[in-house]
Amino acid sequence: MDISRRTLLGSATAAAAAAALPALPASAASVVSADAGADRRSALWDEYTARPFRHPQIPYVGRAGSRRGPRAAGAEPVIDAVRDHGATPDGSKDSAPALNRAIEAAGRRGGGIVSLPPGTFRIDDVIRIGRDGVVLRGAGSGRTKLLATKHLTELIGPYGSRYGGDKSAWSWTGGLVWLCPTARYDSLVAAIRRKDWPFEGWTGNRRDEWRTLTAVRSARRGDWSVTVADTARLRPGTLVLLRLADDRDHTLLQHMAGGGPGPAAYRWDGRAKLNSFVPYEWPVRIVRIKGREVTFERPLPLDVRPEWDPRLTTHVPALTGAGVEGLTIEAVETPQSPHLHDKGYNGVVLQCAYDCWVRDVVARHVDNGIGLTASSSCTVSNTRVAGRGSHHPYYCREGAHDNLFEDFVIEQRTVPARPDTILHGINVENLSSYNVWSRGRMEMGTFDSHRGLPFANVRTDITIDNTGEHGGDLRAGPLFGARFTHWNIRVTNGRAGMVKIDGLAPYSVTAGISKVREFGQIDKPDFTGDLHSRLTDYGRPGAVRPRNLYEAQRRLRP
Repeated sequence: MDISRRTLLGSATAAAAAAALPALPASAASVVSADAGADRRSALWDEYTARPFRHPQIPYVGRAGSRRGPRAAGAEPVIDAVRDHGATPDGSKDSAPALNRAIEAAGRRGGGIVSLPPGTFRIDDVIRIGRDGVVLRGAGSGRTKLLATKHLTELIGPYGSRYGGDKSAWSWTGGLVWLCPTARYDSLVAAIRRKDWPFEGWTGNRRDEWRTLTAVRSARRGDWSVTVADTARLRPGTLVLLRLADDRDHTLLQHMAGGGPGPAAYRWDGRAKLNSFVPYEWPVRIVRIKGREVTFERPLPLDVRPEWDPRLTTHVPALTGAGVEGLTIEAVETPQSPHLHDKGYNGVVLQCAYDCWVRDVVARHVDNGIGLTASSSCTVSNTRVAGRGSHHPYYCREGAHDNLFEDFVIEQRTVPARPDTILHGINVENLSSYNVWSRGRMEMGTFDSHRGLPFANVRTDITIDNTGEHGGDLRAGPLFGARFTHWNIRVTNGRAGMVKIDGLAPYSVTAGISKVREFGQIDKPDFTGDLHSRLTDYGRPGAVRPRNLYEAQRRLRP
């Protein structure tokens, strides 16, 4: 259940959801490692566990990702898309209408699984999942294929940038499989067709679809609870936004960058894109309410200060408990378009989704692979991006928070890259925070921090042939905010760019990476002076213990 403009009261469902949530640590000091004897722990890990929710350089991401995850077979009602709705598994005709009818039928029932057998299903339209609890499940990514014959420019229309120019926004968002609340999807498509280029996030096309639920008192980053002015419109189990606005001196943006002389001296004014991303909106579920104390399922990502007008607010209705599993989304193979002019042969996107997932999915011959636009607490696992080469194989943008990408692969492209194209890699941007990339293999691409001051993101236990370039307009501000952590990274081609970040990212940690050198795209830090960043176990990938930072944080217990 969410708190939205149309939903302000709790229900028995919300109470049940709250009861199902795990217990919270009483304090940072009470946390110990569950695998204390399993690995030779590093001194850095011991330092971190002494104050895991407020460490100055390493973020706590142990609760990133979906809390529900894929359902076991037999756990939900099943709709057979072939038998019940006429989808054709031999690719001979368009199966998109049948799939969308089956998905809608599952949604009307309150959720369920839309099952696809082995075969190739031609789709000449977008496959849309817009209702809670609906899962599109194939027989496995090697057995069930959706063959997309058209791109998003054909299906929806040209999509320009809200910041001007001739760029195509299909170069960074939208999917041929699109998980987004129905009302939000409809409003986005209507705006695109009017050429009224929208904001894409939790508060509508103009960022005005929200109402204040209560003011919030001061609190510190890492606190699990806040004191509010009024709890009358709050209920355990409901989803709210924590909204933080900036002040005239941009102290919120400075705080996201770690604070101190460097961020204070940075020229925040004149960064039109960056300032359009503020206010910072953090979706989070309420676990319990005691008096005027409200406890969340995750610790606060930032300080809460009165000068930032902190509030809990409503939001557009979210999509929750939905997923895509066990299939390949393959576009007809066409040459890749010039940079920023993608037509929209895009794979899977989750937008305004919370606690949703993508599992065992391959995206092939796509412009952009698997992405999260203004989505939070979602998991993308056991996935691959393959074929003729992509612009953004994976992306995480427009205020996407607390998401998990694990067991992911970017395969080497099957055809040479055109000279007018750019490959990014695993992307994060636009104030996105507390996202994790874990256990990955990147045969090409880079760690693409795409400006817009993303902060507190983790990449851990990844092997990379570091061949891509980061993107980002200077109007979008710094490449990095505070608390980026790169932990046990194996670089096969010896290139430093965007992986070794101790000279670029403020209050960051680069731990256990291969020896590298600068060549290709080379960057300078956005902030002057001491960055307060750390480099440890350099040239010893895999030496830092625990090996996987995210998995170790998940095992932290009270």
